[in-house]
Amino acid sequence: MEKIRKKRIWPRVLAIVLAAIVFIVACVAITFTCVWWDEISTVSSFRHIRSRNDANKEGSVYSMNVSGGFYFDDFLEGGGASSDSELIDFITGNITRGLVDIEIGETDIGCSSFIARAENGDILFGRNYDFDKTNVCLTMCDPGEGRYKSFSTVDLNYVGITDTDRDVSGLIQQITCLAAPYAPLDGINEKGVSCGIFMSYQGPGDGAVSTDQQDVAKDNITSTTMLRMVLDYAATTDEAVELISGYNLHDSANTSFHYMIADATGRSAILEWVPEGVTDSNDTDGSARSLNVIYNDDPMYAELLEGSEFRFQTITNFIITPGYYDGEDQPADEKGEGAQKGLDRYDYINGVLGGTGGIVKDEEAAMDILRAVGRRTWNGGGGVTVHSAVYNLTKKTVLWVANENFDDPSAIWKYDLASGTLTSLADAE
Repeated sequence: MEKIRKKRIWPRVLAIVLAAIVFIVACVAITFTCVWWDEISTVSSFRHIRSRNDANKEGSVYSMNVSGGFYFDDFLEGGGASSDSELIDFITGNITRGLVDIEIGETDIGCSSFIARAENGDILFGRNYDFDKTNVCLTMCDPGEGRYKSFSTVDLNYVGITDTDRDVSGLIQQITCLAAPYAPLDGINEKGVSCGIFMSYQGPGDGAVSTDQQDVAKDNITSTTMLRMVLDYAATTDEAVELISGYNLHDSANTSFHYMIADATGRSAILEWVPEGVTDSNDTDGSARSLNVIYNDDPMYAELLEGSEFRFQTITNFIITPGYYDGEDQPADEKGEGAQKGLDRYDYINGVLGGTGGIVKDEEAAMDILRAVGRRTWNGGGGVTVHSAVYNLTKKTVLWVANENFDDPSAIWKYDLASGTLTSLADAE
């Protein structure tokens, strides 16, 4: 009888054990889903929207809708980051949760940008991103909690996806892309504020000395996280400048940058970090630099803008702060070597806009200016323009072209911040 009872007990014990295991697994799954809900939603939105073209040095294009606030408030409240390594520590500790390592690749980029007005009155911000073959992600964020929706372009090289001869594949690489909101290169928010990052090649010779401010009374921020802060919190150019003024800047990727910001009113500014009374040939101490803001109504533009209907502004890859360069202007040669890199593109864009009083017909006409200075064709070619974007700061829309494929509808997208809709021109036709 006792043996029979034991035989009857064991199935019940086994059932209880199995039920307990199922319960524990379910609890773990629920907990995991709750903790990772935003990350799961973000990764599930990741799309491959254009394949690479190795023959034309084109990387792939991806899109991603970022769910949640990606801990950026925590990043700022914790004092930000004074180096790429500190930023990586924050991202791996909070975003990728230690599952994958992140690295920020070094860069040597060109780039051109301008602000102009369309014939219908819309304010337009044009931008070329010049680099090498690389993968990019069109990154849409809606962080809520008093922050603004935004669209930005992210070079995935900046989050450690450096193999451009392969597509982004597998869960691990997609998790890596969760870091994309921390690495915008240009973008626009729902208030019509747009911004971009441009190499400035500061310092003697052909190298670059990074800005590395050390005011102990200020928190710290890196290049791309500064742009993220602008997109998330600034409703005007002046608000953006005020925000930035409260931080030490630490240039990313072991190089030097300057920046352009514009808003829906047509007010724009170029932000440069330069040491007072020091010229390029002696600019060797990145900690000695301070912020200099040049607005599009600055007196230095008086002659250039004489007779113009709109106060346009242009930026390429040299410091425009008066007196920074020794002696006469030193334009770059055909190989791009020289103190004032991008001066030829700067002069071309100013010439076009100066001839029209700062007015262009529409977004397509603004894109034509970007086409003219694309690296595959400018001055006989050499280099790659990864993307060209025209941000309509009035309508809060984006016209975006991959790798100078200006005549290929499958390489052109439009984005509307109000509706959150990303549309391929190939699908629209």
